[in-house]
Amino acid sequence: MGMPITVTPLENLDSFTNDVRLRTADIVNSEILPREGELFPQRKGTAVSDEDKAQARVAREEVKEKVRAAGLWAPHLPKEYGGMGLEFLPHAYMNEILAYAMGAASMFGVVAPNSGNQKILVKYGTEEQKQKWLVPLIEGTMESGFSMTEPDTAGSDPRSLRTTARKDGDHWVIDGHKWFTSNGFDADFFIVMCRAEDPSGEEGRSGSMVQIIVPTDTPGVEIVRGVGIWGHHTSDHCEIKYNSVRVPIENALGRVGQGHEAAQERLGAGRIYHCMNSVGQMWRAFDLMVERAMTREVHGGLLRDKQFIQGFIAESYIDLQTSRMMTIHAAEKVDRGDPEARTDISALKIYVPAAFTRVVDRAIQVWGAAGVSNDLPLSAMYLGARTLRLADGPDEVHKILIAKNVLRKYEKGESWDFSR
Repeated sequence: MGMPITVTPLENLDSFTNDVRLRTADIVNSEILPREGELFPQRKGTAVSDEDKAQARVAREEVKEKVRAAGLWAPHLPKEYGGMGLEFLPHAYMNEILAYAMGAASMFGVVAPNSGNQKILVKYGTEEQKQKWLVPLIEGTMESGFSMTEPDTAGSDPRSLRTTARKDGDHWVIDGHKWFTSNGFDADFFIVMCRAEDPSGEEGRSGSMVQIIVPTDTPGVEIVRGVGIWGHHTSDHCEIKYNSVRVPIENALGRVGQGHEAAQERLGAGRIYHCMNSVGQMWRAFDLMVERAMTREVHGGLLRDKQFIQGFIAESYIDLQTSRMMTIHAAEKVDRGDPEARTDISALKIYVPAAFTRVVDRAIQVWGAAGVSNDLPLSAMYLGARTLRLADGPDEVHKILIAKNVLRKYEKGESWDFSR
């Protein structure tokens, strides 16, 4: 339900980025939006037959082939691994269009947590690790999970993690308790954040952190449950115990001490992508809200003529435009290596999910009971928007980081340069 996304060339963009935007929109409009029910039958919230699931898989593969033929596969991966090798800014512009149709990114080769794990393996993996884990992950013959968050430590501080990795001969022995490990049921391997008990590690709380590849069939890997969220009994975000799990020394990604750095790189990039995804979904919610206001009659007139609804439209336009500009600006800073980009990423990580929530909330209100039904994507957007205020660091931690960065500048006798 809803209208196609409207995308026109932008004068401030290079021809390549405009071309990517337009080709992406063409596939989203022609191949995905008209077939959402067929491609994602489970979203109706009713029982889905095996036949429907099989047809959906075939349909998704058809779309993937068209994406590959259009040269739009895996924008986050380097060209030597079959991707587009996009920098942050063109990827951000592409993401907002993909997110307009929820789930479209999966048919463009971007599926969390695999996409984030692929980037870690590209940067930190040895050639042997890339052949063993990265290539199958890209080809789709393997699935992966990211195992960092723990139930008994602050998720906003990866350096406080307690899961340990101890060297024993030519093996690591891993002990710890994780939860919200993504893709826990289907993964063939996890990338596990550990604290190395290794005297060769660097000093400091983050100096002993290391990420280790752990095949899920390794003895001692205990998947306790899928953690239920938002009233659902289970999810694919799993609680996992690592009970003296032994894996080869060569399964470490990079050296001891790089684990925290790798996690921050993964999360930093993810925050920009999450926010541009939010912009795309806001765009869809905005279109749905205005479409409803233009056609719904109530109390002797159309909703579009009611001042309350006009206020919804105006406020949502402001939320959407400010979110979009903030995210694009941060992506530009990352691409040019601006050291202040981290402050902007934290700012948009706070602002965009809150704005996303407001826009979707208004759209739900305009649609009434239909807004919370499974006939529309709004309820799923609403839950996703609220969850983002916790994912990749809660709002409060990002506010502290912003304040510290700003104060540090002024302590040096400098003011903040908003013209950058």
